[in-house]
Amino acid sequence: MFAKAFHKALLFLLCTTIVGHLSAHEVRPALLQIKQTGSNTYEVLWKIPRKDNMLPVINPVFPSWFAIQQKDNGVEAGSGALFTMKAIASKDIHGMLITVSGIQETLIDVLVYVEFSSGEKYSLLLQPTKNTGTIPYGSSYASTIGTYFKLGVEHILFGIDHLLFVLALVLLTRGTRKLITTVTAFTIAHSITLSLSALGFIGLPGPPVEAVIALSILFLAVELVHYYQGKKVMSASYPWIVAFVFGLLHGFGFAGALANIGLPQTGVPLALAFFNVGVEAGQLLFIGFVLLLMMGIQKTNFARRNWQPYLAPYAIGAVAAFWLIERVWVMLDFS
Repeated sequence: MFAKAFHKALLFLLCTTIVGHLSAHEVRPALLQIKQTGSNTYEVLWKIPRKDNMLPVINPVFPSWFAIQQKDNGVEAGSGALFTMKAIASKDIHGMLITVSGIQETLIDVLVYVEFSSGEKYSLLLQPTKNTGTIPYGSSYASTIGTYFKLGVEHILFGIDHLLFVLALVLLTRGTRKLITTVTAFTIAHSITLSLSALGFIGLPGPPVEAVIALSILFLAVELVHYYQGKKVMSASYPWIVAFVFGLLHGFGFAGALANIGLPQTGVPLALAFFNVGVEAGQLLFIGFVLLLMMGIQKTNFARRNWQPYLAPYAIGAVAAFWLIERVWVMLDFS
């Protein structure tokens, strides 16, 4: 009796947790760009992403000596709004404190680009837990590395669809060597399409990519059920092939997220490389967590239940099917 109750409770928790984060990976950062246009004049661009089809109430706050002289009413820009401002600074803005009000109540990060007429460029990342940053005095690649590495880690850890795909791969793969090969194949594949797409060599429209990513997860969920039923499936025999083929597709998904974030005008290879490294670091953290969880489950009576292996594939498949229907519906623009 307890086992059945535990089974239902765990299934409910897994599904509600995942469904509750269905759009978590779609939360894009806001963008604040400050570009020097004269000795003491600056152009300020402020781009806000929509959240639940609404513009969040978040705004940059500058010191009084950095005076906004002109601000437009904003225009539609992608899935958000773009505001253009002109500012006059009464002193050097190196060391200037930048604050974005309102992000403490949101899940929105703010990516800050600063470009001086001398060619100096900086990037900062403000977050709900740290909504203030300072423009540094010295040029350093460390800010770009840290910013894009963190964005990569966050994207994969909030990208529930990518994590479910990786989870299904881990469950299908037996043996350390095969798991390493499979994870490596997935990494190489999505790194290829991420890089080529981000650099503008290739590209695919976002909505079909997102729909097929959901389909890839549903495919692995079905393969998992067949595998646990004792049937021979290609995904278990040759998981690295499946990982590589679908990894190419997932790379376009990562590239779409990076396109929404944006790349700095200089240091593009560095930013791209460390965004990718961040994605891989987050992926390895997740795989390590899954393996530890599996080891813990194997030591409990829960692992001996006949229905236990089917819990994950049915939960993964249910969520993937929901995503597929939702994304096809959006793609075809039904209303």
